[in-house]
Amino acid sequence: MLDKWTNAWVAPVLARCATGLGRRGMTPTQLTVGGFAIGMLALPLLAYQAYGLALVAIVLNRVCDGLDGALARHLQCQSDAGGFLDIVLDFVFYAAVVLGFALADPVPNALPAAFLLFAFMGTGASFLAFAIAATRHDLERPHFEHKAFYYLDGLTEGTETIIAFMVFCLWPAYFPWWAVFFALACLLTTATRIGGGYRALSRAEGTSEGAFEKGAGSSKVEPR
Repeated sequence: MLDKWTNAWVAPVLARCATGLGRRGMTPTQLTVGGFAIGMLALPLLAYQAYGLALVAIVLNRVCDGLDGALARHLQCQSDAGGFLDIVLDFVFYAAVVLGFALADPVPNALPAAFLLFAFMGTGASFLAFAIAATRHDLERPHFEHKAFYYLDGLTEGTETIIAFMVFCLWPAYFPWWAVFFALACLLTTATRIGGGYRALSRAEGTSEGAFEKGAGSSKVEPR
């Protein structure tokens, strides 16, 4: 929900930083993998309740996540391979943070963490499934022309997830409540993405709702 505004504000700063990194020979893949390695440090740090250090690791991961795309655009080397690596490592990182809180204090945190991971499955699946189908139909990228994958708008996007993780780290005693609240927001996002994606793809195929349903069970995404 907030990404369209935060991206407009952050993009010029990332572009300037990417220019400097490009002069020093840094590559987007190095930033992606390095940022992921830093972010994964949050898992053991959270497990040992070092919430301040975990927050630093999370923020650095998110900075690298923004810089790798900016650097790819600066070097004009954007690729599907880079986009694939970026999004997969992002999802692993998100799950690792939630797991870290479950390990930090299992009795109050484990069930809310499991509920949040369940909700993340919905947002991730709706995001990626639409990306595959949108590519087949050459649909435009709504609001996110610089992203490697197609996005559907939702209540919980990247900005909201970063804010949630920061809140978790700053007030860890309230993680169960915040996790359930954010999970419910993610489930709402999943529902709106399913509805919006279904309608968009129905229009792209030029079929009626009933005809789309009839073919839904047998349609397959062929590898390219």
